[in-house]
Amino acid sequence: MAGVTVDTRHWIGGERLDSAATFTDRSPIDGTPLAEIARGGAEEARAAVAAARAAFPGWAATPPPERARLLHAIADGVDARLEDLAAVETADNGALLRSHRRGVMPRAAHNLRFFADRLLALGHDDFTTRGHTNHVTWDPAGPAALITPWNAPLMLATWKIGPALAAGDPVVLKPAEWTPLTASLFADITAEAGLPPGVFNVLQGYGAEAGEPLVSDADIRRVSFTGSVPTARRIARAAAEHLVPTSFELGGKSPLLVFADADLDLAADLAVEQYDNAGQVCLAATRLLVEEPVRDAFLERFLHRARALVQGDPREEATGIGPTIHPRHLERVDGFVRRALAAGATALLGGGPHTELTGRTGGAYYRPTLLAGVAQDSEIVQEEVFGPVLTLQTFTTEDEAVALANGTRFGLAATLATGDRDRADRVAARLVAGTVWTNCFFVRDLAAPFGGSRASGMGREGGDWSFDFYCDLKNTVTAPKGWQHHG
Repeated sequence: MAGVTVDTRHWIGGERLDSAATFTDRSPIDGTPLAEIARGGAEEARAAVAAARAAFPGWAATPPPERARLLHAIADGVDARLEDLAAVETADNGALLRSHRRGVMPRAAHNLRFFADRLLALGHDDFTTRGHTNHVTWDPAGPAALITPWNAPLMLATWKIGPALAAGDPVVLKPAEWTPLTASLFADITAEAGLPPGVFNVLQGYGAEAGEPLVSDADIRRVSFTGSVPTARRIARAAAEHLVPTSFELGGKSPLLVFADADLDLAADLAVEQYDNAGQVCLAATRLLVEEPVRDAFLERFLHRARALVQGDPREEATGIGPTIHPRHLERVDGFVRRALAAGATALLGGGPHTELTGRTGGAYYRPTLLAGVAQDSEIVQEEVFGPVLTLQTFTTEDEAVALANGTRFGLAATLATGDRDRADRVAARLVAGTVWTNCFFVRDLAAPFGGSRASGMGREGGDWSFDFYCDLKNTVTAPKGWQHHG
């Protein structure tokens, strides 16, 4: 596709392996089949884990500088194939090609470099207890199962692959079945960089058939998953059987609070930004909470910007919003909107699929949508839609704003727009969220902790927090006496 050849078999133990069955991968841009992908199951999962287990002693014993060097070499390979990776991922998941070229793929390489460098800086000052020395180390834990989503496939995979490999853990990556292709290209890049066989493996397939036996394997020592709450519950039950630590980054229903003292042009820009990647972003602030006196002024600015978005082929430079990932997902998104409208909501923007565009292209396009007249306890406010659908509510007091913002089971992120620094600090302190942005959105430093509260996840990744997860921390306590001195 796009002039790039992708091997659609598994990558296990440094070799390409077939499965007896395959599944079809289609592009959300126009519905065309892209490839037939190896459909793994329990047998392939066992083989991948066995390869990782066999590679573990050698990889764990590899000195950190060498691990870091290999991660930098893989990052160099990502940079060298940036255009190929961007073209393939755009075809596979429908996100904007320009975003893949300018932001997403460079970030994938940066993820690897960051954790390579962080490994070499990892450490804790020794400290003493009644004259005894305490020395803390981060020991490799064992094979890690990484299960990644379809909305930013390679970038989110490297967010997990980087620290896992740096920590000394061999990896079995199970990419989402709707976006399997860049994981396979990445496997080629790791081999070209000289990564030993079995240290990185790719298991293709469906969650129930390949993912479940993977996370249930007794030889897996870490499981990191980004995706839905129901799937996380199943993974947690499987991992609990062997007391395997898990890290979950799950759904979100994040608020954007717009106070009357905010820069309304900035607030409108932030709100329209939530349509990025057709709204298929876990962090997206899909609930617009606007102080009542500025509702109309904010809404005028928002609608002006949102209506200017060009929806279409994500490979075109002018396109501002592409398709949703799959016709089945488009139906799910539309179901939420139709039920909300039936319950009394009003569509101030959009409100359904882009039927003309979908009919002409065969893709899965949903119009940017804004719904008003929604109750706090309604499904559209409480449940993650994961599409280009925002809701609008108003508040009159700071306490009411905080109550609305915290009034779901999620707690992944929150965004504030205000001109009052004291208010920003005061409100941020009261919000239940893993990340709070004030007068900005999606500014992320890999050194910062990232994760969600409540149903939005468990654990934190980034910086040393990633190493805390992928390693077994050890404290060695040494007495000050009792030594025999040898000349």
